[in-house]
Amino acid sequence: MAIITRRKTPTVRIGNVLVGSSAPIVVQSMTNTDTADIPGSIKQIAALARAGSELVRVTVNNDAAAQAVPHIVEGLAKMGINTPIIGDFHYNGHLLLKKYPACAQALAKYRINPGNCSIGKKDDENFRTMIEVAVENQRPVRIGVNWGSLDQALLTKMMDENSRLAEPKDARDVMMEAMVVSALNSADLALKYGLRKDQIILSGKVSGVQDLIDVYRELAKRCDYVLHLGLTEAGMGAKGIIASSAALALALQEGIGDTIRVSLTPAPNGDRTEEVTVAQQILQSLGIRSFTPQVTACPGCGRTTSTFFQEMAEKIQSYTRKQMPVWKETYTGVEEMKLAVMGCIVNGPGESKHANIGISLPGTFEEPKAPVYVDGRLFVTLKGDNIVPEFIKILDEYVDSHYSANKKEAQEVAVKA
Repeated sequence: MAIITRRKTPTVRIGNVLVGSSAPIVVQSMTNTDTADIPGSIKQIAALARAGSELVRVTVNNDAAAQAVPHIVEGLAKMGINTPIIGDFHYNGHLLLKKYPACAQALAKYRINPGNCSIGKKDDENFRTMIEVAVENQRPVRIGVNWGSLDQALLTKMMDENSRLAEPKDARDVMMEAMVVSALNSADLALKYGLRKDQIILSGKVSGVQDLIDVYRELAKRCDYVLHLGLTEAGMGAKGIIASSAALALALQEGIGDTIRVSLTPAPNGDRTEEVTVAQQILQSLGIRSFTPQVTACPGCGRTTSTFFQEMAEKIQSYTRKQMPVWKETYTGVEEMKLAVMGCIVNGPGESKHANIGISLPGTFEEPKAPVYVDGRLFVTLKGDNIVPEFIKILDEYVDSHYSANKKEAQEVAVKA
């Protein structure tokens, strides 16, 4: 694992999950179902949880959604899924949390947006009501500031003050500062109304990479609250993945961020779990956490006109991800295994030797054989039409022989302890 010094924070308990500097960085996701659709929401939450989401947020925007929450949590429990469910409240959260106490109790955490929870009011009574419900139920709260719904009264005040300066700051800088001030002021109010410091999480969501870095650096500098990290409205496909990866990687490398979410726009009828996979891959690529064996594969070139190595790399990567729910129950440390599927002789043998298991497939005009290396040594040379199943067999045998022993050792240590 990479040596990255995390900023020191309290430890916040969200259901059965701990977040903060003393705990691993946690992957979060959010549903896009109508929360009132109980079967549909249960199905999607289950898929997100199985993909590796350790926290799942749902929209609670009306009576039907609030009434559905306890049934969703109950339905998940019957499936053996105890992933903490977070309620996302805007505008009317103070009404829903008071009106539906079963919803307030079923949720493991509340997300409050200070920019829209008290619209039209001159005081913070709505915010106070939500905090008091959190205190009553002993639930943590994320105070989630978003530049798309920033407290307009605060922003206007700060813009006016800035305009009177001899050397006014850029409007963008004032907005970034307003986000930080909104989060910190709201945290102070939450403490005033009864929450403890270890029950508060802050976030400042923006959609620009550099904006995110500026906001979170300031938050990290000026407080020690647990921080939820994410680029909001990241976008679709490659754009969303690249922007989120760039933003989160920069912050994480500086030790900023205790929970993360990748807010991808899915393709129509697309797989919502993609955001979980991307978040995991960001953490694993940085060497912060391991979730699944990594497959190194070359990009291909004129030496590899055959697509076989690409197809094999895809099959192996899909196989390991599908096996992980089974493997992680039996094999300790298997998520740190390194595999290599290479396409020609140039870097193939070398990369294969660096991996736990690697195969160097024949490139164009190379001899039709594929040496397999295990822990740096030539293990066997495969030929013919069954290379993929034969390689998977070697993989399965390696996992069983190398990681089950670790499991037994861990169990023995636990028994002695």
